[in-house]
Amino acid sequence: MNYLEELEQDIRFTEGLKACLQCGVCSAICPAAEFYNYDPRIIVITVQEKNNQRIEDLLKSEAIWYCGQCMSCKTRCPRGNTPGFIIQALRTLSQKHGFFTQSEKGRQQYAIKKTVGENILNKGYCIHPDLMEAEAHPEQGPIWDWIVKNKEAVYDKFNGNLDKEGAGTLRKIHKKNLDELAQIFEITGTGDFYNIIEQESKKQAEAMNIQFDASKKNDYFTHVYTYNSNTHSDDSHNENNY
Repeated sequence: MNYLEELEQDIRFTEGLKACLQCGVCSAICPAAEFYNYDPRIIVITVQEKNNQRIEDLLKSEAIWYCGQCMSCKTRCPRGNTPGFIIQALRTLSQKHGFFTQSEKGRQQYAIKKTVGENILNKGYCIHPDLMEAEAHPEQGPIWDWIVKNKEAVYDKFNGNLDKEGAGTLRKIHKKNLDELAQIFEITGTGDFYNIIEQESKKQAEAMNIQFDASKKNDYFTHVYTYNSNTHSDDSHNENNY
């Protein structure tokens, strides 16, 4: 398995990596580097080494999931590199080979798939009031319970059109349109990635001896959604994370 060859087939990788001179400007401007044990410069160096094992370690690491995709690196690199694009390609390859389940942040791809991913296909929205459960979002506080119970009146005040016919925010999305979205997902390969995320997450749940099923209420979902090892902002920048 030659991971570099696979990366080179991804246009985001070829557009993102020109010739890094290791100046560190990307790391200096990176917001994620302020909060996480993360250095985009090291990721680019690792890929440039063309060492297959090092790239595999990177695909299994926490590091590739720290990037917030703000693309500040693109605006500042003196050689025209875009570490953010390289990260996109690495994430795709990590998912393709099931390596994402080897890291805490990578496993959270399952939570994203079960929430935002399935919301798009079922409702036509990434986030929808009917799907925002209060217990899953304690940061919203008690006001959220009141909003849920009075959602029609609340959204009407914002000129919304919640689950109603016609134009407007949060309008009803018809099945015909949802079916078209599903077709787009299948044609573009997103459906295949959804299946990989589901299958590999099930394997990881079994390895961790955590209950798993097709619902969003399973114990594995709760684990990846809520668990935080508190090891992601170590000031020592341990390169083992890469």
